[in-house]
Amino acid sequence: MSLKKAIGVIVLILLIDQISKIYIKTNFRLGESVEVFGWFEILFVENKGMAWGVELPGSYGKLFLTLFRLFAITAIGYWLYDSVKKQSSRILIISIALIFAGAFGNIIDSVFYGILFNGSEGQLATFLPEQGGYAPVFYGRVVDMLHFPLIDTTWPEWMPWIGGDRFTFFDPVFNIADSAITVGVALLIIFNKKAFPKKKQEEKKREVVKEVVEVTPEEKA
Repeated sequence: MSLKKAIGVIVLILLIDQISKIYIKTNFRLGESVEVFGWFEILFVENKGMAWGVELPGSYGKLFLTLFRLFAITAIGYWLYDSVKKQSSRILIISIALIFAGAFGNIIDSVFYGILFNGSEGQLATFLPEQGGYAPVFYGRVVDMLHFPLIDTTWPEWMPWIGGDRFTFFDPVFNIADSAITVGVALLIIFNKKAFPKKKQEEKKREVVKEVVEVTPEEKA
């Protein structure tokens, strides 16, 4: 798979991710939701952390997380370039491209959204507000909106400790970028052998090719 095609995948994911985030940010108030199906809703939430809402405490935790993301995406970008250069398997390159696109999409939120938008608490956010954004550079919050409460019930009262509590599966709210990362990682796990072929298999193929190419004159005759 060529680098141009990999970049095409990345650009497509980024466009879908950012268009969906900007639409939600400017048309939904924080916490507002719209039910699509009984098991799927658009729910606008923001988080300061990683995928699936994982968060590091404190302002320095947020800064560290954003800087870590920048470092990680640089490493992933090099991995993608190196894999294309080495003509690695198509599934590996697609997986890396998906992971890169997802990571980059959330980095855009973390780095720039704080200065591009005002807050969404009780109001619709405005792009480039006159009074300035809700946070400085590197302190933006990631926009999430996809919620799939496939199971929404209550634990039986007779169960100790959790009886009467609400149980929801799947509870985390995520976005297109998170989905791209998850799909990329899942492809690497499911198609591990195709993504990372064993060296012995590659060596055997090279030996076969070498034997075919280096045919002795006697054999040709």
